[in-house]
Amino acid sequence: MQHPLPRRRGLLLASLALPALQGCAPPLTPMPAGQAAPEAAALLGRSAEAHGSRALAGLADISVSYSGEWPGLIDRLQPVLVDKGFRGSSEERVLLRPGLVGQEHRGPMGRKNVIRKESSAAQGEVRVWFNGEEAVDTERRAAAALVVDGYGLFLLGPMSLAHLRAAGRPVGLALAGTERVDLDGVGHDCDVLRVRVSPGLGFSEADDLALFIDRGEGLMRRVRFSLNGLESTRGAVAEVDLFDFITAGGLRLPTRFHERLIRPLPLPVHDWRLTGLDLNRGMVAEEIAGPAFLGRAARPAAPLGRP
Repeated sequence: MQHPLPRRRGLLLASLALPALQGCAPPLTPMPAGQAAPEAAALLGRSAEAHGSRALAGLADISVSYSGEWPGLIDRLQPVLVDKGFRGSSEERVLLRPGLVGQEHRGPMGRKNVIRKESSAAQGEVRVWFNGEEAVDTERRAAAALVVDGYGLFLLGPMSLAHLRAAGRPVGLALAGTERVDLDGVGHDCDVLRVRVSPGLGFSEADDLALFIDRGEGLMRRVRFSLNGLESTRGAVAEVDLFDFITAGGLRLPTRFHERLIRPLPLPVHDWRLTGLDLNRGMVAEEIAGPAFLGRAARPAAPLGRP
């Protein structure tokens, strides 16, 4: 007799493809990659500057740390992506010029290390180790690549997309009206910027996004995105709200994040916080290349005070 939980999980994942469920969520209508309306490209540029793109251009590396919590149900539906046994707190190192990101996650089952190299025209590379043993299966590698790219988008916002566009990645841009975003009881009137990026997040061939950019400060307050980089999430849509921005080294960075699934069914997914930050350690690729951080990468990110 089949256990009811795996069967229920299978039914929920299968519902990703059901139009009846998809239709009740805010749409992300596919748009051509690489076709950028001038007014939309201008908005992306203004928002990237508001987030600190000029300061980012002068940085060599960024070190951050995170801590977060997962609701009980989501890890049962997406155990490989959530990877709750290895993802609780994490350290991340970003080497901006070579386009390298290293992550070191820690959870009740031990340590997980990831190294991700970006590519302007391809899906890039990823390597993953669990307690020092490298994973070679497609599913765990794809999940790790999706997490790295997502975290980069959430932390750096429009700066990450402006960087991809400047590097030659096909990025479609269009304006999609305005929407009010309420966060912690504060309303933000936002311009909605539609984005189509190809390749997309992780190993996706393409992803559609909606950036909600407030008209006051030009900051991205919410991002809605498709999840095509993993076979089990293909067709799903999620969104992340960003809170409590700080200014550090000329960058405007969020320090609190809330993610929820909105399609095929509404579910809270993840709450996490930026807990540490420092800039320009002078790290080199060999120090983050895995299976563990070495040298200047090994020290935890400097603890972050509450904003």
